[in-house]
Order: sequence, then C-alpha cells, then structure tokens
Amino acid sequence: MKLRYSYRVYPDAGQRNALARAFGCARVVFNVALRARQDAYRAGQPFLPDAVLSARLTEAKKTPERAWLGEVSAVVLQQSLADLSTAYRNFFTSVSGERPGPKLGPPRFKSRKDHRQTIRFTKNARFKVTDRGLVLPKIGEVEVRWSRAMPSDPGSVTIIKDAAGRYFASFVVESIGIPLPQTEDESSIDVGLTAYAVLPDGTKIDNPRWLRRRERKLGKLQREHAKKEKGSANRAKARLKVARQHAKVADARRDFHHQLSTALIRDNQAIYVEDLSVGALAKGMLAKSVNDAGWGAFLAMLEYKAQRYGRTVIKIDRWFPSSQLCPCCGWKVGKLPLGVREWDCRSCGEHHDRDVAAALNILAEGIRLRQTHQVAAGPADTRNDCGESTRPARAPSRGAALETLTAQAA
Repeated sequence: MKLRYSYRVYPDAGQRNALARAFGCARVVFNVALRARQDAYRAGQPFLPDAVLSARLTEAKKTPERAWLGEVSAVVLQQSLADLSTAYRNFFTSVSGERPGPKLGPPRFKSRKDHRQTIRFTKNARFKVTDRGLVLPKIGEVEVRWSRAMPSDPGSVTIIKDAAGRYFASFVVESIGIPLPQTEDESSIDVGLTAYAVLPDGTKIDNPRWLRRRERKLGKLQREHAKKEKGSANRAKARLKVARQHAKVADARRDFHHQLSTALIRDNQAIYVEDLSVGALAKGMLAKSVNDAGWGAFLAMLEYKAQRYGRTVIKIDRWFPSSQLCPCCGWKVGKLPLGVREWDCRSCGEHHDRDVAAALNILAEGIRLRQTHQVAAGPADTRNDCGESTRPARAPSRGAALETLTAQAA
C-alpha cells in the first residue's frame, strides 16, 4: 500500500526565495494551460492533450516574456500540467457518475494570494534524500527534521507551504503490511460530542474540543486582523498570527486522532463503528462542534491502519437505532431527545447510559453482521456494502449475541 510521510522543512532565506519562484512558476503554468483548454472548448476545438500543452510550455520558455520559467526545475512545471489533467479527469468522471461522492466542478484558476502553495518533484527530478536534509534541483540542500525513518525509497516529494508559513516535505512511499499478533478482543465505538468515543466496557474518552479551547484567543486575533488596513504589512502579520493559531488546533486534533486510533487498532482484532454521514451532520445546528471533532478523519485513520496491521473495521448501517435499543432485552424505547443521556428499559427494568448502550448495541450488531456475512476478523475488510440487510434483527438475536459475548468475557 502507498503511504504518505510528512516532515518539517527549514529552508534558509535564499531557499525560501527559490521556493517562492517555483510556486509562482507552477501557478502560472497551471493557469495558462487552463486558459488554453477553456479557449479551445469555447472555440469548439478538441480537448488539448498534455503533449500539446507541454510543447507550448517548451516554446514559451524560449521567449523573452517567459524566459524566467527556466529558472526552476522543468519537472515542477510538468507536474503542474499533470495536476491540471488530474483535475479535469476527476471532473469528467464525476459528471459521468463514475466517481462516487459529491459532484466535482471544473478546475479553477490559482491565485497568487492563496496562502497554501505546493510543488512536486518526481524521480525524474533526481531529488536526493540525505542524512541532513533533502537536495532539490535548483534549490539546494534543504534542512529536514527526520522524525522517523521511511519504509522504502520515496517515489515523489511534495514541498508544501501552509497558511501559517511553515514548510513541509511530503513523500509517497510503498509500504507492506505489518500484521500485529492476533487477539480475541473486539470493540465498538460510539462517537459523540459530550464524550468523543464510548466503548462497550463503559470507557468514555473525553472530547478535547480543540477549537473551543482557543476561541477566545482566536477571536481577539481575528478582530485585530480586521482592523488592519488592507494590503498593509501589519495586516499580513496579523493574518499569520491567526493562521498559526488554527495550525495549532489542527495539529492537536490530528495528534489525538492518531493516538486514539493506534491504541484501538493495537488492542482489538475487530472494531465496529457507525457509518456516519459526517458531511450532513456538519451542516446542522451542531456544525461547529462536529467539524471540531473531526470524526471523518478519525474513522479514515482507523480504516487505513486496520488495513496495514491486519485488523478488521466493519461499518454498521447509519440507520441502525443503536441509541434506541435496550442492550439487555432488545426493547426499543424510540427516538430520544439529545438532552436525555440516561433512560430505563420498560421491558426489563435496566437503567442505561445512552452512549454505553449504543456502544453495546453496535458491538452486538457488528458481531451479527460479521457472522452473517462471514467477515473474518483477520485481514481488514473496511468497506462492507450492507444496504437494507443491516436493519436490526429480532430482539432475541441481539440478546443472544450479547449473552454469548458476556459468557466469552467471563
């Protein structure tokens, strides 16, 4: 499988200027090629292939107006054309219905005011990884903080400058799976906002609320930024302060996701989660809190780590009423307001914590689903198209699954 390894990069002043030129040249090539394809479409001409655009780029570098394109590596410019072709390909497959997910629009022009900029070097550029840093053509050896070793030689490297002014080197490497020792433990996860994750054994992992913690400081910095004169150096400094605060929030959230997902994958052979529509939830009243939680990124980490380490992640149908069922007898209490966190079963009289009951129901449904579909709790099978068959079965079957699970635990 292919993995991406990112490292912090510390270019000096001259290298930052060289990178700025490379960013600008790649942006110009992308915009000129996009304009050429748009003009050809309006004129009723065939779609311009990459070879024609590449030939035009070569000729443009020979003219006095575009001679400065020769100051950067030719691979950077060719990769910019490749990015444009990829954007068109994604647009065409999305319009035709071949690409799943939300519909994508056509490529748009890049602005020099974009605060996040990237360039990419492939093996053709002959970049070199050293113990001290990274040697890039026409830029030099850039200092890199090697925080971990890569499993294989990288096939490409992308230099990224984020909105906070930080530089990163992102490598794409081939990695083989590293199966962890087999274990009989299984778990389920009920994600939420009060508690970030609730496990069937009653463990509740607090929601750190990264953005909420920094709201006051962010508000102050954003008000200071709004008062600065547009286009001034002070406004640029104020914008950078705001971006750095947002970067701290994103870094803390990503670190929490990695630690939690790694711990769950390490300790459990199979993990059952709800197939949430995070995009739809992020458009409701709780949009800010849902986006701050980052459930989509966390579940994506669970999936790729399960695939890498020989674990299983099974998604339960999002319409499964996990918070409405009694985990003891299967009686359905019905839809509960979000403010109701505990309830009593009218059938068996048990008192339930809403989140813990949901985690137990997800676990029982996941076990039933794995047995029904014969999904082995070994190699990761993270995309089970369950459809209507994942509707809850009769109450005795869930109760029997829970009784079996309790007997095995005892």
